Amino acid sequence: MRFLTFYTLCFLFASISLFAQPTAKQTQWSKLYIVPDKRNITRGDGKPFFWLGDTAWELFHRLTREEADFYLKRRAEQGFTVIQAVALAEFDGLTQPNQYGQLPLKNNDPTQPNDLYFQHVDYVINKAASLGLVVGVLPTWGDKFSKKWGVGPEVFTPENARIYGEWIGKRYKGKSVVWILGGDRSPESEKHYAIIRAMAEGIRAGNGGTQLMTYHPMGNSNSAAFFHKDNWLNFNMYQSGHSARNMKNYVMQRQNYQLFPVKPTLDGEPRYEDHPIDWKPEQDYFNAHDARQAAWWAMLAGGSGHTYGDHNIWQFFDPNRNKPVSWARTHWRRAIDHDGAWQVGYLRKLYESHPWNQLIPDQSLLKGENPDDAGYQMAALGENKDFLFAYTPTGRTLKIDLTKLAASQLVAYWFNPRDGVSTKIGDFANEGVKEFKTPVTCPTCDWTLVVDDATKLWAGFGLPKNVKK
Repeated sequence: MRFLTFYTLCFLFASISLFAQPTAKQTQWSKLYIVPDKRNITRGDGKPFFWLGDTAWELFHRLTREEADFYLKRRAEQGFTVIQAVALAEFDGLTQPNQYGQLPLKNNDPTQPNDLYFQHVDYVINKAASLGLVVGVLPTWGDKFSKKWGVGPEVFTPENARIYGEWIGKRYKGKSVVWILGGDRSPESEKHYAIIRAMAEGIRAGNGGTQLMTYHPMGNSNSAAFFHKDNWLNFNMYQSGHSARNMKNYVMQRQNYQLFPVKPTLDGEPRYEDHPIDWKPEQDYFNAHDARQAAWWAMLAGGSGHTYGDHNIWQFFDPNRNKPVSWARTHWRRAIDHDGAWQVGYLRKLYESHPWNQLIPDQSLLKGENPDDAGYQMAALGENKDFLFAYTPTGRTLKIDLTKLAASQLVAYWFNPRDGVSTKIGDFANEGVKEFKTPVTCPTCDWTLVVDDATKLWAGFGLPKNVKK
């Protein structure tokens, strides 16, 4: 997003204006629910909720109120809908005070939360809500019950997890909050399972079961492997992680898509923009293309949303305040405008321009060769057969079976995931298999093909009305 055309700038400013203004509909986001046997989260007004998350794990712990204001406002402008943050933070969260000198617990006892610390959490959650943002609250990072590589200490038992869960659930009852248990840990013992289930039970007792709940496992792991049939788990979350470029996150997405009972699923922690690949700077850092590829792959495999992440943002890296974790290299105030953060907002805009909750993954739309590599193409079809999306990560030609669409007259266009601009291909009759050659081919030149029923009011997203049909 270095060199923007006039048209792109206009689109960008329009996007900012659209996303930044909370509306009456956005207030419905505090009333999220899931219709049984559906794969999407639903808003209080009955419309699908697009989960576009950001991992801001250290938000409550490391930022002042003024800094939190800046961060939340920018993420709202970029189109995010969910901010994932941790109450008992990962990095010395029990022993290093927040920016106001407060620790979260008295005597490291989960049954004795410090109200002064949580007043700051209150502020951030309320500020987020005023901007139309839901906060995905992790009651604790996982090292507080399973230390492993973390700082700890381990302070939770099933008994005090139940008490803490009920307390925090009651405190944020009625707020724009979704609960995310786990905190980068997968349960490895009966005690771990008991702690998580007790905390979930406590939260439900505190909030009356009125807020959604999920589980954030460790890298390359999936909540469905541990808790899929638990009633408290409203939707699944997997972490595809940071270990490799072109990590096939769609594999876990597809696995969850086939499970019973049916539950929404999303990638809650994919490869972070500006994170060293496999924690090895010599292998390079993940870039915006890596972030986009993960998002489009996950969504076209049936995602109910997606979480973006930036390596500098989750830790709120500031060299004047804290040491870099895992070779962070960019001040968080600069990293907040990394290209990928804007580009996942473009994805949301395209999806919400269509009845996206009706999309069904359908690889049979793709004809010809489709190697399972960095350029792996994916496609999905609306259940009424009135539109399709197809993604090509490296710009390879798409060969599409248009007979899968029911409409006789079609409009096709390229949606550029890098700048959010649509470019019309043409209007044509539905006459079988057709090849679509992308405008540009290169390792990071990804494109999304959109083919719409030309008679639909929403057809031709981003195209001038006078050339849509």
